[in-house]
Amino acid sequence: MNIVRQRPLSLGSLRAFEAVARRLNFSEAAEELHVTQSAVSRQIKGLEEELGAPLFSRGTRHVELTGSGSALLRVVAPWLDRLDAGVRQIRQARGRQVVQLSTFPSFASLWLLPQMEAFQREHPDLDIRVSTNDRLVDLDEPDLDVVLRYCSVQAAPPGAHRMFGEVITPVISPRLADRIRAGEAPAIDSAADLAQHTLFEEDDHRPSSEFLSWRHWLASQGQPRLQPRRWVYLGFTYQQVQAALAGQGVALARVALIAEQLARGELVEPFGPAGRTASPFAYWLITTPGSRGRDEVKQFCAWVESRAAQTRAAIGETPDVEGPTEAD
Repeated sequence: MNIVRQRPLSLGSLRAFEAVARRLNFSEAAEELHVTQSAVSRQIKGLEEELGAPLFSRGTRHVELTGSGSALLRVVAPWLDRLDAGVRQIRQARGRQVVQLSTFPSFASLWLLPQMEAFQREHPDLDIRVSTNDRLVDLDEPDLDVVLRYCSVQAAPPGAHRMFGEVITPVISPRLADRIRAGEAPAIDSAADLAQHTLFEEDDHRPSSEFLSWRHWLASQGQPRLQPRRWVYLGFTYQQVQAALAGQGVALARVALIAEQLARGELVEPFGPAGRTASPFAYWLITTPGSRGRDEVKQFCAWVESRAAQTRAAIGETPDVEGPTEAD
């Protein structure tokens, strides 16, 4: 008769298992955990004996999870994440104040990080930990205080504060603008002229991409079938901006994220304000339920809202725009 063991599993063995399962490499897991490879092997062997099932199939040059290993990983990985998050919160409560923020990569690169020096000058004793992810994170994550999200009004959760809306415009570098004025590059006087230029397109299939696409913009300008000299597809907004800054073609940029570059003359709108189009999507400030009462979170959110007001002014947006605000 098989006896089911009830003894609790060792935390060290579970950490060793998770590291090997994530990397599928015993030596790399040992390096990450700052132990020897033989120590990791002993922990895995002991764990397999405790469970009565193999967790890995080991080949000469590869390691793979077994079915039992995959089942254990689905339980262990999120549990360890939550454990580590709880430990970080306890440690932070005894040390420096930290605001933990999540947003998407392009927003962090183009809007948030360039302005962070000002916040650090005003709040030298407050640390910000920025996590970037293209997926919509859960607002009940234990180690998350603030989320800066991009979505429609309908998708914004209760308590979300609308920072500013979405306005799209074609942009080029001053270098390319100078070449056009000198007759060294084709003119850009109308949308039809873009047929002679390279266009940078965001390679994205989310609902918002319809309004961020060149096809949508060209259709609004009466050129739905225009084909440029070349399409270049890029995965992120900030990559399009970087390509335009390098003078390689024309990007369709989000005005809110490049307002500073436009003000400094680092980017140029070839069609001026007439080339701008709006979308139904917007940028939102969300404070997670467990963090709303903390002073450091209130200070950071107040700073974000002050910067958002400047962006609204830069894109010509009126201050009173409806959006989800009720939350407790």
